[in-house]
Amino acid sequence: MASSCCSRKLLLLRLPIYRALKPNSSLTIKTSFLSTFTHRYLREPSSSLSKSYLSEVSRSFCSRSSPLHDASEGPAAIDYRSLLQEDEYHRLANATIHDLLDKLEEYGDSVDIDGFDVDYGNEVLTLKFGSLGTYVINKQTPNRQIWMSSPVSGPSRFDWDQNSQGWIYRRTKANLQKVLEDEIEKLCGSAINLS
Repeated sequence: MASSCCSRKLLLLRLPIYRALKPNSSLTIKTSFLSTFTHRYLREPSSSLSKSYLSEVSRSFCSRSSPLHDASEGPAAIDYRSLLQEDEYHRLANATIHDLLDKLEEYGDSVDIDGFDVDYGNEVLTLKFGSLGTYVINKQTPNRQIWMSSPVSGPSRFDWDQNSQGWIYRRTKANLQKVLEDEIEKLCGSAINLS
């Protein structure tokens, strides 16, 4: 009796699967149309849709002009000659992050914010402001950058700038310490000096 019950259940499970896999005439029509379309228009150039037309369309789609009119509005070009050697990058990035750590710990002692915590481990600086949000600042060695995740402005990638001797976000040309000072003051209502 138990074996007939199990075989009946198996049969009931197979039926919906069989129906789903059963060849459908409308599906066959759609498939044949699609294969004819791709064969005719994508594999063989025709007079109505030539390769030159496709390349022109893709070129115009991929290389639209930027709506930015002034070079100062967009990201600055990367000067690859100015990329730091790895040991110099580590020296500058570590000095910056450790300096931020010291100043943020001092700041934490001077403000009364529930959930305030500064932590540094595995080369990641984490700054928690309780319900106000969390900052994460870390090194990205392959790019020679410092990355910051902010509850106010989102993610940012800072490159070392020889001229200003600081970490600069290329899109806005903002300095890492200045961004942190402005955002922390807005979050906490108390000024901080990180420079």
